[in-house]
Amino acid sequence: MIKLKRIYEKPDKNDGYRILVDRLWPRGVSKERASLDEWLKDIAPTTELRKWFGHDPKRWSIFQKKYKKELLLHKNTLQDIKKLSKKNNTVTLVYAAKDEDHNEAIVLKSMLEDAK
Repeated sequence: MIKLKRIYEKPDKNDGYRILVDRLWPRGVSKERASLDEWLKDIAPTTELRKWFGHDPKRWSIFQKKYKKELLLHKNTLQDIKKLSKKNNTVTLVYAAKDEDHNEAIVLKSMLEDAK
């Protein structure tokens, strides 16, 4: 199972293996408080794409397409996450965005689930 969670929410034992999927470290969060197993900043949207998107819901559909294209360059990492979700039962993709409906973790989760 693959779950999503904001980094500002309290970690939980049911989160399983926690992976930060942002390129930048979230403001105001210590490494201890983040309680991460891994930080995959290279799988996050490129700086250019992230800045272009700016979490503007009007750009969401185009952002999804562009980010999915970028994710295709990380097939091995996607496979590794899928293996982890099968091995550990739960992987939580952790992100910092305020917008819980328009962020890279949603796109990444969708790619992982579509590829099963």
